[in-house]
Amino acid sequence: QVQLVESGGGLVQAGGSLRLSCAASGGTSSSYPTGWFRQAPGKERDVAAAISWSGSNIYYADSVKGRFTISRDNAKNTVYLQMNSLKPEDTAVYYCAATTPRRDRAIIRTDEYDYWGQGTQVTVSS
Repeated sequence: QVQLVESGGGLVQAGGSLRLSCAASGGTSSSYPTGWFRQAPGKERDVAAAISWSGSNIYYADSVKGRFTISRDNAKNTVYLQMNSLKPEDTAVYYCAATTPRRDRAIIRTDEYDYWGQGTQVTVSS
């Protein structure tokens, strides 16, 4: 069973930056396809960014392109989401998700992920 722990959320002013981390433990693999999802109150959980197990394939939602960067350090079993130029509409609970590595692709559907973290709150004030 894989456990995921997110960290790095908080309160920031518009235009500021935050770096989220997602640390994986307990699994048999050293790297998992991982996605960062976010859910604002009253809205569905949507993908913000996703990265394949090797890091070779990356996906960004249009709303975060050019502002967010997803990366991974497989030696540390950790995936990062660097968020710059934050906007109030980025306010949400951010979740990381992982699944068993099969094809080396970035996965963007929630139903393809088996493991989820507890979430970390990101609040951007105007």
